Amino acid sequence: MPPAALNPAISGAGGRHRFIAGLPKAELHLHIEGTLEPGLKHDLARRNNQTAPAAAEAYDFTDLTSFLVAYYEAMSVLRTEQDFYDLAMAYFRKAAEQRIVYAEVFFDPQAHTARGVAFDHVIDGLHRARNDAARELGVRAQLIMCFLRDRPAAEALRTLEQAAPHRDKIVGVGLDSDERDNPPVKFREVFARARDQGYRLTMHADVDQRDSVAHIWQCLDVIGVARVDHGVNCLEDDALVARLANDGIGLTVCPISNGWVTSSRKTAELAAMLRNGLKVTVNSDDPAYFGGYLNENLAVAAEEAALSNAQLIQLTRNAFEIAWLPPADRDAYLAELDGYATQNSLPSGSRITVYVPRTSAVRRSTVPPAASSRATCAATSAARSDPATAGSTRRPKGSVAPEPPSKERRGPRILRPVRARGGTWPPNPPSESPFQNRVDCCRDYMYVVVTTTDT
Repeated sequence: MPPAALNPAISGAGGRHRFIAGLPKAELHLHIEGTLEPGLKHDLARRNNQTAPAAAEAYDFTDLTSFLVAYYEAMSVLRTEQDFYDLAMAYFRKAAEQRIVYAEVFFDPQAHTARGVAFDHVIDGLHRARNDAARELGVRAQLIMCFLRDRPAAEALRTLEQAAPHRDKIVGVGLDSDERDNPPVKFREVFARARDQGYRLTMHADVDQRDSVAHIWQCLDVIGVARVDHGVNCLEDDALVARLANDGIGLTVCPISNGWVTSSRKTAELAAMLRNGLKVTVNSDDPAYFGGYLNENLAVAAEEAALSNAQLIQLTRNAFEIAWLPPADRDAYLAELDGYATQNSLPSGSRITVYVPRTSAVRRSTVPPAASSRATCAATSAARSDPATAGSTRRPKGSVAPEPPSKERRGPRILRPVRARGGTWPPNPPSESPFQNRVDCCRDYMYVVVTTTDT
């Protein structure tokens, strides 16, 4: 049965909703098969001359096991490479709308190969979609191949072998599906072999399962994962909490899905994980089934756990910090997040100069709207200390462009544009943003003056 209905204020306009909508976000716990909306499901069924299964629309489940029955029946409409491409692109378009700039996406090849679908059809469709999403939508994604824990370990090994020709398309491996009587140690050899082949490792430790705490310990001590998916029950063991915090293990929590398959959304536990210094994140899991994508999950958590904007920023920061990204790319995303946080914490009337390292690909700057204030942006070539030209929009002929302030005096963290995203800062600005202003450039930096005003 579904959890209690969402507060209408979460879905409507409001300062918190706008703040969440404008956040540049990463999603790390998203099953691509769980984004199969009913409309697309019926379209694919017609295209493949099938009768679309109805179970997934009924939401007639009360726990993880009954959910999985509906889940696997619905995905039977996925047959061809184009089906998987269309499925993934539908999610990436939604991600772009929600200002998700980076995603690590789970897929379950065994659920498809067991139906006679070629492994190549699955991975090629998803990979083609992620390339198009990066180019067309500004959404970067990587793929995580999950093994089904209620299938034999030997089958998981064969799946790992099938993935070998596609190693460059898959960043990591995970473990999902029914956890009952399927502990992490069952897949010790599979994950050891995957680690030797260079894959990153994560595993589900589903909420309120039998032996949940023991399974999380196995994830750490036996498997050696970098992340635990869900993992809320870690709070039952203080030593486990300390270990997770000390090792910087990421935890990918999914509030709305918790409310469908357990007794609550576990938002109080999410807040407790934050207080304990855990690298906890918020994600949407299987949003087509549970009725909420990432922004809705963040809004639920914010309302039910009374999270501040600073805590929402921390949850988002955690996601980028535990993402499987090269350090330079991670720093760029964090700088973008810092810029958003700085702008949204400024009192009305604040005036700052934002310095952006110049690249050949970037010639324009976009300033996102604030949640409680609106930023007005004008290009300037004046040094902040020169009141005579502080409001000008062009550098006077013959004048020298200012150098950026030293690190000790800089104030806001430098906001680095991401070279691969087509020349805007930040990538994927909210559609309501009115700011597409040309900025002046000196040899090394572009810079803009931002003034906040009440809305």
